[in-house]
Amino acid sequence: MKKYKPTTPGRRHATIEDFSNLDKKRPEKSLVIKLKKKAGRNSQGKITVRHKGGGAKRLYRIIDFARKRLDIPAKVLALEYDPNRTAFIALIEYSDGVKKYILAPQGLNKGDTVITSENAELKPGNRTKLKNIPIGTDIYNAELLPEGGGKLIRSAGSSAKVFGSEEKYIHIKMPSGEMRKLHQECFASIGALSRPEHRYVKIGNAGRARHMGRRPTVRGSAMNPHDHPHGGGEGRTGIGLKYPKTPWGKPALGKKTRKRKNTNIFIIKRRK
Repeated sequence: MKKYKPTTPGRRHATIEDFSNLDKKRPEKSLVIKLKKKAGRNSQGKITVRHKGGGAKRLYRIIDFARKRLDIPAKVLALEYDPNRTAFIALIEYSDGVKKYILAPQGLNKGDTVITSENAELKPGNRTKLKNIPIGTDIYNAELLPEGGGKLIRSAGSSAKVFGSEEKYIHIKMPSGEMRKLHQECFASIGALSRPEHRYVKIGNAGRARHMGRRPTVRGSAMNPHDHPHGGGEGRTGIGLKYPKTPWGKPALGKKTRKRKNTNIFIIKRRK
């Protein structure tokens, strides 16, 4: 982490990360697509996600989450920054010349070799089936269903731990603390994801947030009653309700919103 000198109030507490270990290069042209901005609006032009809009232009890097090219070793050509996600990415080239972007784990360096295989060596970046991974091993980018591609554990610094096995299922402890069963035929990558210090970044000022595409967020208690259930009152008053509400009157903060009850059988212990 780097800290700025307090030359202005916005810079006083701002921090940035040290990207000196990354390659300063343009992204691979064949692996990027144009990213159209929607500013949180749906096909009707209505805002469905608030506080989005503006921001710097980005190209979307096509990440290979599934990594289905079995038993073909690939060399790491570069470690790169990706503006579309929190973790770093790695550009790899397979022995047959095909290039792909993958999520970069901690400990992966330029020039290293990674592979997806049934009997892959247990080193960062390699990918194998859960049934072949010993208990206590850190994993990331795990499949939720066999052949479904990596869906779980994909954010910066995160990793899950293999805890045990039961018939055809493997017990996983997720980063949230949830204990979950995944099918033994699901693939997962070995290691923990890069950029663990991302969670400690302090943006510092509003302009930096706008560059990220984040528009201002206004407190409900600062609004008028017809704009928000928390609004109104003389001076600084409380919300005047039994529990906090969303702008649309639904319960907020702590209300359970889980809908996929059919997958409850795979959850051994809910997150804390």
